[in-house]
Amino acid sequence: MHSKELNERSPLRLLEQSIHGGLGRGNLGVVAAQPGVGKTAFLVGVALDDLMRGRKVLHIAVDEPVEKIRDYYDEIFMDLARSSNLEDACNERLKMERNRNIHTYRGNTFSVARLREAIAFLQIHMQFSPESLIIEGFNFEKTTVEELEGLRQVAREINGELWMSAVTALQPATAEHAIPEPVARVAGAFDVILSMRPGRGVVHLHLLKDHDNPEVSASHVALDPTTLLLVSE
Repeated sequence: MHSKELNERSPLRLLEQSIHGGLGRGNLGVVAAQPGVGKTAFLVGVALDDLMRGRKVLHIAVDEPVEKIRDYYDEIFMDLARSSNLEDACNERLKMERNRNIHTYRGNTFSVARLREAIAFLQIHMQFSPESLIIEGFNFEKTTVEELEGLRQVAREINGELWMSAVTALQPATAEHAIPEPVARVAGAFDVILSMRPGRGVVHLHLLKDHDNPEVSASHVALDPTTLLLVSE
């Protein structure tokens, strides 16, 4: 399998159809799930989808070391390569590493201002201009709409998409398509909201908010729990 075929198995392809073209440049998206469902793997999958298209990605991890995030990329990429019989995996991995930059903030030191400083440093000193931002470990319990709007402005400044993850509590089945806390409190700041829920041998990805569309598609997609690629049930 070639990288193009692998990209076509990304859940983003179906989401792009459901949300009328995808997240979109200058917009904010969030994937919400209880601990251990695969939020980090999903975000890494989003990043890999861009990286394998030659786009530059800045991955921001709050309170996680660079080495741990790099290991996530290596593990998920190798799982994808093996399960998909990816041709020329070594060159694809090299492309991934060249187009990716990982930055961490320990001890609650992350802020919109510091993110801007990091991007400016990369652009000036490393000739690295990110086209996509990934933020994980963000504190949704303490954030404000104003802070999230600041992140939206950063996405607009780089003319790229910004994806985040949020930890939620387990929801009852009747609330399957409701936006969970703590995301619900700041839902207006996001263009796209997704949720992940474990199923029998799969992970279900639900669309909860679709830009300003009043009617959100109730459909969901099933993902392989290891690679988070599309599977049929």
